[in-house]
Amino acid sequence: MSTHLIAGLGNPGPKYAGNRHNVGFMVVDELRRRWGAPDFRDKFKGEFTKGRLGGDDVVLLKPLTYMNLSGESVQAAMRFFKVPLEQVVCVHDELDLEFGVVRLKIGGGTAGHNGLRSMVQHAGGPDFVRCRVGIGRPRHGRPEQYVLSDFSSLERVELGMVLELAADMVETSVREGARAAMNRHHSRS
Repeated sequence: MSTHLIAGLGNPGPKYAGNRHNVGFMVVDELRRRWGAPDFRDKFKGEFTKGRLGGDDVVLLKPLTYMNLSGESVQAAMRFFKVPLEQVVCVHDELDLEFGVVRLKIGGGTAGHNGLRSMVQHAGGPDFVRCRVGIGRPRHGRPEQYVLSDFSSLERVELGMVLELAADMVETSVREGARAAMNRHHSRS
């Protein structure tokens, strides 16, 4: 039996709750709901709860450090639960994927994403699994403003399906490994 850590990235508080940047929190909330896991508790500079999936313990974490310092929370939870880097899944928004597209990736760069940069810095390197939830690029305006804006009304109609797909991919990654999850799900989204 091993322990996995699923960290959904976002920013704390109601002001940011519906932002594109908070899609990581939304996926973690969907997983908690699916599993009937207990309510989140405050610890590790974030909120966490635990569930079980396929015989393994799974920690769900929402860092409350603001995006740029997410890795501090993840590092604390990894240390406490003795989770190796390869059993960490980071769920985050991705400008380089169109809205509705979800992709898994193992390792890689940060593409200017400050939450990922903090993860790489604090979690022990880049070789964790990333669940990249596409939000698309803004047609005009700065990406920094766009990620901190709420999903459009049209996007909100499809958002539930996107969150379910991301949650499916994370579950498959935990149960069968990231490569198996990529093979199964990348053709779906």
